[in-house]
Amino acid sequence: MEETFEGRWFTYPPLRNALIAGLLAGLAFALGHLEWIPPTGEIVLYMIAIPLGGFHWSREGLEKLIRHREVDIELLMLAATIGAAALGLWDEAAALVFLYGTAEGLEELVYARTRASIRKLLDLTPKEACVLRNGQEQIISAQDLRVGDIFLVRPGESIPTDGLILEGRSTVNEAPVTGESIPVEKKAGMPVFAGTINLEGMLKVQATATFENNTLARIIHLVEEAQERKGQTQLFIERFGRVYSPAVLLSATLMVLLPALLGAPLRDWAIRAVTLVVAAAPCALVMSTPVAIAAGIGRAGLRGVLIKGGIHLENLGRIRGVAFDKTGTLTRGEPAVTDVLALHGDEREVLRLAFSVERYSEHPLARAIVRKAEEMGIRNEEVEEVQEFSTIAGYGAMARAGDQRIYVGKPGLFRKLGLEVDPNALPGGFQEAGKTLVLVGTETGLKGVIAMQDMIRPQAREAIQELHRMGVKVAMLTGDREATARAIAAEMGIDEVKADLKPEDKVKAIRELERKIGPVAMVGDGINDAPALAQATVGIAMGVAGTDAAIEAADVALMADDLRQVAFAIRLGRKARRIIMQNIAFSILVLAVLIPLTVAGQISVTLAVLAHEISELLAVANGLRAARV
Repeated sequence: MEETFEGRWFTYPPLRNALIAGLLAGLAFALGHLEWIPPTGEIVLYMIAIPLGGFHWSREGLEKLIRHREVDIELLMLAATIGAAALGLWDEAAALVFLYGTAEGLEELVYARTRASIRKLLDLTPKEACVLRNGQEQIISAQDLRVGDIFLVRPGESIPTDGLILEGRSTVNEAPVTGESIPVEKKAGMPVFAGTINLEGMLKVQATATFENNTLARIIHLVEEAQERKGQTQLFIERFGRVYSPAVLLSATLMVLLPALLGAPLRDWAIRAVTLVVAAAPCALVMSTPVAIAAGIGRAGLRGVLIKGGIHLENLGRIRGVAFDKTGTLTRGEPAVTDVLALHGDEREVLRLAFSVERYSEHPLARAIVRKAEEMGIRNEEVEEVQEFSTIAGYGAMARAGDQRIYVGKPGLFRKLGLEVDPNALPGGFQEAGKTLVLVGTETGLKGVIAMQDMIRPQAREAIQELHRMGVKVAMLTGDREATARAIAAEMGIDEVKADLKPEDKVKAIRELERKIGPVAMVGDGINDAPALAQATVGIAMGVAGTDAAIEAADVALMADDLRQVAFAIRLGRKARRIIMQNIAFSILVLAVLIPLTVAGQISVTLAVLAHEISELLAVANGLRAARV
């Protein structure tokens, strides 16, 4: 089978040879029946057409027999071809080779084109890169980039490999990697990925991966690997085929021998036996699953959703509930200031006092306060220079500004100073809303309160609404405290909340959900939630562009932080399963009609081949619909 193919369909070698064989067979049939050539000449043309059209698939059948001791569909067709020729049915043998070879060629062309569409992603990366060597710009082949090389990306150019921005600001179109259509703001210290497009400013980037190992190359490799991994239905059909195909061959043999022993005309029963081998071959049944799986996984890969095998695509179609981790999944994983409450003075004064202390701290809450202060236009020049900055472990931070000490931290910090502070008595209802409180004050008293919360991702509500429309239950599993979890769940419309969970508790929660509602998908960061991801029917890691560990931890990896892709993956799985079931039912129906007609001698070899190949092509065409979600 050709690995990839992008040429015109009729030039694909297996299909081209089958079509030439069909032309030769048609020419032989026409010339022979018009008596323009003798019968010997007609047979010679058939003898040229048959090996030409049958070489590709008959070789595959013989290889499976020799290497794996398997009687496959190709071997059944080879036996039927030889049998028809031996009976002098040269036109029937040639028709079988032409029709079966055409169907097989079209089927393999579908696979080759699917692989080619994924490989085309590599065309998004530029062939050359502008690197800095000894302070000078040099143009080199992108394939020669090494880890640590520094390269420049100008506006409008594609990024040649994964890297970390050293200098510059820009917006980058990451749709080829993550499926996210909205350009992403990028600045120094942020990662960029191969194949993404720099839209505005000049970027100086340090390579973090070679061309062969960048994110785009890994996506292609993972999708191609996944298309080879078989689902449960496909494995069952293949096990069935390993028993069924030899049984068909044995039945055809007995159909020739038993009537002959009883004195019946040998030729009539031999023709029926050849027809049975063709009619009973389970081509459409065998093709019922792999085309839908390959098409579905390929489509998902182009959307930035990596499904790591057919079994996981099938399982996605069974999902009845989705459990989300909170921090870093439903939320951004970093706190942001939501409210500033002044007890004395104004909000700006409270924020200015907090900023004067927290600008020296690297704590995530401190960074959130600094960001908020900068948004409100508070700068270093506005605040007094502080001395004696120190952190108070587990409580907050303190610094001296002029003749006063400024304290920023938990309510417990102010209790240590002798000030009784009851968070529940503070106005604003922040505690009930599950927000984190940072108090700001001096030795003389409390000045104000800053409320913070881990911000919900922009698409999270829309994603949960979509899952509800699909009839999927949604749960949140988090190690965070109950009040915070319930406040976020209420805001987002989540059905069930379990908080204060350790990793092992999440595993128990997944088991409990599966007992209540059926198959459950777990969505998490792919590392901290690894036990729960492994326990769930499908584990989904999100936002993992460039992170090998997260991709390895889950059955499905979302290359962007877009939770809407969870609903897309489930829809894709449901459609693939529907198509597989349709194909199986159709294939069994075809066999149930053809086999009795064949045994009764009601159809010819050519008619059996025609019905057989049309059913196979219909199964392939139906399977391709899995890519249209």
